[in-house]
Amino acid sequence: MAKILIIDDDKMVCDTLSQAVKGMGHEAEYALTLGEGMEKATSGHYDVVFLDVRLPDGSGLEALPRIRELPLSPEVIIITGYGDPSGAELAIKSGAWDYMEKPLSLKVITFSLMRALQYRDAKKGKRSPLALKLEGIVGSSPKMKVCYELLAQAAGSDANVLITGETGTGKELFARAIHNNSSRAKKSFVVIDCTALPATLVESMLFGYEKGAFTGADRSQDGLIKEADGGTLFLDEVGELPLSLQKPFLRVLQEKTFRPIGSKKEIRSDFRLIAATNRDLDKMVEAGRFRKDLLYRLRSFIIEIPPLREHIEDVKELAIYHMAKLCEHYGVKNKGFSPDFFDALMAYDWPGNVRELINALEWALTVAINEPILFPEHLPTYIRIQLMRTKATNEDLGMEEPTGRPRKELPTLKEFRKKMDRQYLKDLLSLTQGDIKEACRISGLSRSRLYALLKEHQLTLPK
Repeated sequence: MAKILIIDDDKMVCDTLSQAVKGMGHEAEYALTLGEGMEKATSGHYDVVFLDVRLPDGSGLEALPRIRELPLSPEVIIITGYGDPSGAELAIKSGAWDYMEKPLSLKVITFSLMRALQYRDAKKGKRSPLALKLEGIVGSSPKMKVCYELLAQAAGSDANVLITGETGTGKELFARAIHNNSSRAKKSFVVIDCTALPATLVESMLFGYEKGAFTGADRSQDGLIKEADGGTLFLDEVGELPLSLQKPFLRVLQEKTFRPIGSKKEIRSDFRLIAATNRDLDKMVEAGRFRKDLLYRLRSFIIEIPPLREHIEDVKELAIYHMAKLCEHYGVKNKGFSPDFFDALMAYDWPGNVRELINALEWALTVAINEPILFPEHLPTYIRIQLMRTKATNEDLGMEEPTGRPRKELPTLKEFRKKMDRQYLKDLLSLTQGDIKEACRISGLSRSRLYALLKEHQLTLPK
């Protein structure tokens, strides 16, 4: 017998759902407001939550991640009288089991609840995402936990996986984690970077060749597809796979057989395919730049990794983890962090995602190599400038600071630029340890211009 919670401001809906749930032999409780519903969800132990979107005191979609983050991680079925494709997409991405529009059919409700409970029972017998090997993947936000659940499901199957996400989100790390947690973990993980496939050698690289197949082929050579036999073949940035190669690769994917160049017989490779892309493959299909049949084959199972700005609460955990790795790499003592350092990290939107964060941390470590604590001043200049511009824009719009103090007066643009130029030069000298040649290379300045700027800002070379 399962426990079901219904959160809806329509008492008639609550009564109807309660009767249906009890008729299936389960317990049912309901709440007419989001606040009451969250209080019940937090204090009770529910298997499934029926959740309305528009509630008198808040949005059910905004509360969805908090419900999924509860200790029992109940399945959530969204019910709404205001159908919205964007809302449905957000709900599913946030971990909702189903999304249903009112008026509700008793048959549809019963079927969805039954399937959710079956899925929940099956999930109990599987390995918990907490037991996964997640080397290099960091974050405990609700969005990342949804990704871990999908990762665990992908690792437990042999289906093709398509990993999507912006550049720098960690798509290859997820691909390796799927491999390392699968039954193929002891076999090869072969990476093919589709952006770096040379047009003249691509077929020989993938399929291999026989001795004498072409000039210079003085011995037989296995291709990357054969190397992945028994293991995993990872196509990174699959959207860049040449169109001319997509059809033959589709056949390999379907049959798991191929013919090396110069060979008269086909050979077999039992590989598992994982592909990743930051491109919109559906739009590429519409434009005739990607095969529809190949796309269908690739996305048997999809994992969409959110950009860092959408789970910014993970920044602190990410910073601590990667700074420790960087300190170990450079052989220095681990650094401490000032509170405002984390504030600065969370205020920036990280268009380059986790990869940009790691680069920024490496810059900060280089600048503060002999200092025990990291401050916002140690971050790259372009990040600090962006943060100051954002702050200045907010103040210019009349927004108050968090303390309630009125906005400050902005300096003149000339004063602002002079201050930032001076800070840039200080960072440059610290980073290069006074090496003028290296400083000129990084800054793009001539030696005479650099010396003139140092004199203008009253800066001296470190001794």
